Order: sequence, then structure tokens, then C-alpha cells
Amino acid sequence: MSEHTQQDLHPAHPETLSRSGLRRVLATLCITVTVSYGVLYYAFPVLLTSIASTTGWSTTFLTAAFSGGLLLAAILGVPVGRWLDRHGPRTIMTGGSVIGTLALVLIAVAPNRPLFATGWVVAGAAMAAVFYPPAFTTLTRWYSRGERVRALTMLTLAAGLASTIFAPLTAFLLEHLGWGRTYLALAAILAAVTVPAHWWGLRGRWPGAAVDAVHGQGGRAEDGQRRHDQHEHDQHDRAERRPHDHPARISRSLPFLALATALGLTSLVAFAVIINLVPMMEERGMSTSTAALALGLGGFGQVIGRLCFPALTRWTGVRLRTALILLAVALTTALLGVLTTVTTLIGASIAAGIARGLVPLLQATAVSERWGTAHYGRLTGQLSAPITVTMALSPWFGSAIADLLGGYTAAFLALAGVGIVATAVSLLSAPRTQAGKAPAG
Repeated sequence: MSEHTQQDLHPAHPETLSRSGLRRVLATLCITVTVSYGVLYYAFPVLLTSIASTTGWSTTFLTAAFSGGLLLAAILGVPVGRWLDRHGPRTIMTGGSVIGTLALVLIAVAPNRPLFATGWVVAGAAMAAVFYPPAFTTLTRWYSRGERVRALTMLTLAAGLASTIFAPLTAFLLEHLGWGRTYLALAAILAAVTVPAHWWGLRGRWPGAAVDAVHGQGGRAEDGQRRHDQHEHDQHDRAERRPHDHPARISRSLPFLALATALGLTSLVAFAVIINLVPMMEERGMSTSTAALALGLGGFGQVIGRLCFPALTRWTGVRLRTALILLAVALTTALLGVLTTVTTLIGASIAAGIARGLVPLLQATAVSERWGTAHYGRLTGQLSAPITVTMALSPWFGSAIADLLGGYTAAFLALAGVGIVATAVSLLSAPRTQAGKAPAG
């Protein structure tokens, strides 16, 4: 079966998708990434206490099993990225949806710890194929430079609602079905929505290495001015898709290593704040409902941050933008550590959400703005690995620092210090040709 039809292709440049094809791809990913995160990630913390009380398994074991899946997703990010660079997203994201469905069924019916842990390992393989990194690769390769930021912003805005939708849905299902049947219901949702959506919505010719030559041999346009304008537009895209260097050399370079380190440390800080905000506020005498409100409003802040990202790309260069966003994460974490009233903490939580909301878009554009899109999937997979690892370790890290330092106030200040280090490291993350230059387009 062909993965594209003639109406999917651009009439003047059949190696690219038409406008309707691009809209279909974006709408598909907005839906499937939201569902995938909601089912495979955000449902677990809602079900955690019920699973522990029903099975008698410790929360330490359950969290470790979940973290094991995230770690495998990090490991598989590189081979998944290589596949995407060569073959496109349709097959691997559809397969990821199928694997995720089977994993949730195994988790739901697992009679013992080994099978439960195995289920999360399988789920980790699915996460590598259906979460942000492959979706970022898909949009980055199919969308032109001038439209890419808008598409990535739309995706992260939609997927940012995953917890808003699936946390209450999971709680409702849990109340009526129990945790096992809840996971079976969520598996059915994942299969019914994402399997057909990925297979139908991600069809289209993938812009591989040959795209440069094809762009250079475009058919004659009847409108000479329009052809000239399109040629200039294609020049930008060709330059971006042309390999700047071998990906192995890029991944060993100081800018890439600095970027991976900075984003990994910032991920550790940001997710540790998310997991430990409620216990920190409870430690200061505030109710659980008030702390949950602060956490929820932080999610609203993320939406605000993502809406601001396109303007930020127009007014700042890649190095300055990276440093400013990472510094904002660090400073808002420090504010959460020192403020003590309900009103100021809620305000700081919203501010922290704004800063945190910018990080996924920073990650999504980091490779293309520095090294182009020729090896975007592979390099983004390598860049995502430390981010996913630190995301998996952050629940333990935040609570461990609080125990070590005697409370959450000191822990949040220590996390802010880690964020300052990440900001300093990020100053080394731009290749010389990109260090002070704002992106075109």
C-alpha cells in the first residue's frame, strides 16, 4: 500500500506535503501525542496509591518499574531517531501505539512483580515511538523553517492538556472500575485513537537526503515571480537539510555535549519541582487542595509560556534564548524555595510553569537551529536521552535532597543551584556560526 497519494503532495514540489497534508499531520500528532502522554504517563501517578494498596507492592517498587520504562525510552531514542531520519514516522509510530496497548494490558493483568515490571519495560519501548521526540522530528522534517515554530507550538499546547484531560478521567475510571480495569479501558482508548490515526494521518512522502536534488530540479512554474519566490524559500530549506557535519562528530562536539548536559540538568530541576511542589507546600502548613491548586495553575503557566515562544525566537539568538529560558527555570525554583504565603507561592508556581513550558519547545528546535535537519531524528534522539533519564530520576532526586538537607526549602534552593549550573553550561552550546545569530525566517 502506498504511503501517499497525489493529493497529499505539493503540486509544484511533489517531494513535499501539500498544505492540507501538513494540516492533517499536525492535527494527527496533536491528538495522538496528547492521548499517548495521558495514558502512558499521567495515568500512573493517579493510580499509584490504589495499585500499592490493592497489591501490597511498595510504592518504591512501583515507581522503579515506571522509571525503568522511561529509562528504556531514553535508550531507544537514538535508534528510533535513525529510523525516522530514513523512513519517516508512519510505521514506527503506529507500531508504538500497538506496543503501548499490549503493554498496558500486561500491566493491568500482571499477577506478580516481574510481569508488572516487564509491562513497563514494554511500555518504555512504546514511549520512545509515540512521545514528543518522534513527533518533533516529524514536524521539523515536513514543515519549512518559517512555519516550523508555529507547528511545534501548536503540538506542545495540545499535548500540554494531557494531564488536564487524563488525570480526572483516570480518577473517574478508578472510582468505578478499579486500577486494573482502568488500565484496560485506557489501553482501549490508546488503541482506538492512536493506531488508526498514526496510520492514516502520517502518510506522505518523507523528505530524505534526495530532497535537495529534487528541490533543485523543480518543474517550470507558469508564474515567474512565484517561481523565483519559491526558489528563495527552497534555498533556505535546502541549506537546512544539507548535512552540516557527520552526526557522530556533531554528537561528540562541545556544543552538543554542553546542550545535552544543560537540558538534562534543567529537566531534572523542572520535574523535581513538579513532583515535590505539593509536599513542599504541605510542609509549610498548607492544605493538599491548596497545593494541588498551585500545581494545576502551574500547568496553566506552561500554556502561557508556549504561546510566548514564537515571539522569543524572533527577538533572540539561539544562545541567548537558551540561557534565558534555563535561567528562568532556576530563578522560579528559587522563588518557590523562599516564598512562604499562599498567594506568592501560587504566583511563583505560575511563573515556574511559564518557564517550564518553554523547555519542550527549546528542545524541539535545539538541533535544527544549530545543525539543520538532515540528521534531526538521530541527534534529537541522542539529545532526548539525558532528558528522559533525568525525568525518570527526578521524583527520587527531589525527595532525597529534601531528606539530606532537612526540608524542602533547602532542597528547592539546591535545585535552583543546579539550574544556575545548567544555565552556565548552556552558554557553550551554540556552534560559532550560531552563537550570536537570531534564526532566520
